[in-house]
Amino acid sequence: MAAGRGLRMMPLTNEIPKAMAPFNGSTIISDGIKKIKNFIDHIYITVGYKGPLLAEHVIEIGVDAVFNTSGKGTAWWIYNTLLKNINEPVLVLTCDNIIELDYKKILNEYHDLNQPACMVIPVKPIDGLEGDYIFEKNNIVYKLDRKNKASYYCSGIQVLNPYKINKQTSKVDDFNDVWKQLIDKEQLYSGNNCPNKWFTVDTVAQLNKLNKR
Repeated sequence: MAAGRGLRMMPLTNEIPKAMAPFNGSTIISDGIKKIKNFIDHIYITVGYKGPLLAEHVIEIGVDAVFNTSGKGTAWWIYNTLLKNINEPVLVLTCDNIIELDYKKILNEYHDLNQPACMVIPVKPIDGLEGDYIFEKNNIVYKLDRKNKASYYCSGIQVLNPYKINKQTSKVDDFNDVWKQLIDKEQLYSGNNCPNKWFTVDTVAQLNKLNKR
């Protein structure tokens, strides 16, 4: 998911989309794609702000397809693109996540939980980074809350089945509205395996700090 405007990274994002911010000798999104290409069969990117520039960039890297979601919500693609027909696990990442995942462990856990419509990947809260705190019982999420704190929160990393989501929910544009519907149906789960390393880039200061590391 790489359609965001990146307002908190201005003035850098006046010239380039947030996903193309310089990182690790390349760009944020290029670094992420290189990490997952050996584990994920097909890679699709949603673009919006400065979409043509970003589309050209990721196509050169070798992604399978690009979906223009300009002016749409974060979850629009689940209901309105050919991806809606996929009846198998889809790993969803946001372009600003700098992350190391054990993909095999995550997929095995998803199957162990009987392949729900959606399984969010928990992350440990980091000071200065926002997220929805996860409240769950036996892995079934009963509340996501940005104000009241819990041990873990989700940052948009998830495994979902687009076909199941289309069968069980009404069309909405935003992931928060998807999650609300799935919570009502007890089809939003939380995994147990946190990423080995996780950070999200929201500001130029955070990007500079990360590059120095």
